[in-house]
Amino acid sequence: MSKGLVIAMWSGPRNLSTALMRSFANRDDTNVVFDEPFYASYLVATNKDHPMKDEIIKSQLNGIEDVKKLCQKKHCGVTYQKHMTQHIIDKDLSWLNSLCNCFLIRNPKLVVKSFMKSWKEGEFEDIGFSQQYNIFKYVQENLNNDPIVIDASKLRNNPKKILLNVCNILNIDWDESMLEWSPGIEDYDGVWANHWYTSVKNSNSFRPEEDKEITLSDSEKKIVDRAMPIYDELFKYSI
Repeated sequence: MSKGLVIAMWSGPRNLSTALMRSFANRDDTNVVFDEPFYASYLVATNKDHPMKDEIIKSQLNGIEDVKKLCQKKHCGVTYQKHMTQHIIDKDLSWLNSLCNCFLIRNPKLVVKSFMKSWKEGEFEDIGFSQQYNIFKYVQENLNNDPIVIDASKLRNNPKKILLNVCNILNIDWDESMLEWSPGIEDYDGVWANHWYTSVKNSNSFRPEEDKEITLSDSEKKIVDRAMPIYDELFKYSI
């Protein structure tokens, strides 16, 4: 069933999304990988002053409709798309109808602390929780009332169990190579990889989550307090 399968993995930043992209990219039947294909169009539309903004805009298609068409195209084998939910600013989500839409979530305490280390100007809208929920509800109400939801902590602590479950739901063969990959930058990575992918660049597998105390600043706590109810709601659906 992998022929022509297009997986759209909907995540926010600092969600283990790059490691999961590595995992799927390492499958024998994955032929096409897209890393945040809407990033350039998002920067053009919002004029957000992200690190490497100019390089990102030059590196990708930056017309929203052009990116939609790119993402809807089917290829032989598996196509894996890593999407950041905050990059989706167009309210028309009908282009998702031909994709297999999955969701990757993470406790906002962990997200916010990690995100602010890389971009201290981040705000609630930049971590993608509300956008992720809107996409989830669209998929649930129009396409699939039980879409795949992966919790990053569950994935880190028991990757084989979670990924086996994902493969079964997607009706694709289990591939042991999903559990380990080569460290470094890959040719499918966005040009921003050297800025954002430090931890993944030095890893070769999912690592168990460390049990450590997280101290939030007042501004970080405000963002977490807004995001937590959304996380709790989506967590109910996690596999």
